[in-house]
Amino acid sequence: MQTPELTPLGDGAIRVSFGTEISPEINDRVRGLAALLEEENCPWAEEWVPSYTVLTVFYHSDHISYADAAEALRRRAERAASTSAPPARLFELPTYYGGAEGPDLEDVAEHASLSIKEVIERHAAPSYRVYMLGFTPGFPYLGGMDAKLATPRLTNPRAHVPAGSVGIAGGQTGVYSLDSPGGWQLIGRTPVRLYDPAREPVTLFRAGDLVSFVPVSREEYERVEAAVAAGTYEISWKEWGGASSEDG
Repeated sequence: MQTPELTPLGDGAIRVSFGTEISPEINDRVRGLAALLEEENCPWAEEWVPSYTVLTVFYHSDHISYADAAEALRRRAERAASTSAPPARLFELPTYYGGAEGPDLEDVAEHASLSIKEVIERHAAPSYRVYMLGFTPGFPYLGGMDAKLATPRLTNPRAHVPAGSVGIAGGQTGVYSLDSPGGWQLIGRTPVRLYDPAREPVTLFRAGDLVSFVPVSREEYERVEAAVAAGTYEISWKEWGGASSEDG
C-alpha cells in the first residue's frame, strides 16, 4: 500500500495524495481519511474536499503550523488505512434517454458503433461511483462507465445545458446539477434535483455514493418532473449492503 504524499497548497491547506491511479481502492482511502476527520471533529481542520485520489484539507493556520497539521494528517491516514471506508448509499435516478433531453445520443451511438438501444442498456447497466463533486455544486463525476461508450467532448460547447442533463465526456459520465454551459455529450436527463438550496444538505450526493440510471418513458419522466416541481417527490436510496432508506 502506497504511503500518502503530503504537500502544502498555499498557506492554509494540505493535499494528501494516495496515488495517481483512478481506482475504488485509492478512492476508499481518500474517503476513509475524510470520515475520520469528520468523526474526530478536529478543531484545527476547517474543511476537507475529496477527489479521485487526493483529500485536500484546509486548516486554521493561526491555530496550527503546517508541520504539525501535516503530521496529524499523516497519523490519521495511517489509522484510516486499517479501517473500512464508510458505507455507500445507492441512488436510482429515473432518466429519459434521447429526444430533446438527449440530443447527442445518436452521435454517441454512431461513435461507439452501437444501436441507440445498446447505448442505453450499457449506460444504465452499472452502479457508478461518485468519485468527486465539482464544476458546479453537486455535479457528480462518475466512474465505472462501459469503455465502449467513451466519446470525446463536443468541439463547440453549448452555452446552456439544463440541470439534470446526463452526459458523457471521454470515459466519464455525469449529471449537470445546475443550468450551465457545458461540452459533454448529452444522452438523457433526469428530473431529480441534484442541487436544491431549500434542501439540507443542498447537494444530493456525496463522494463515495453509488448511482444507477433507470430508463423511464416520457410519461414517467413527466410524472416525476411534476412531483419534483410540487415538492412531493422523494428519491429512494439504500445503504450499500444495508436496509432501504429515503432522502427527499
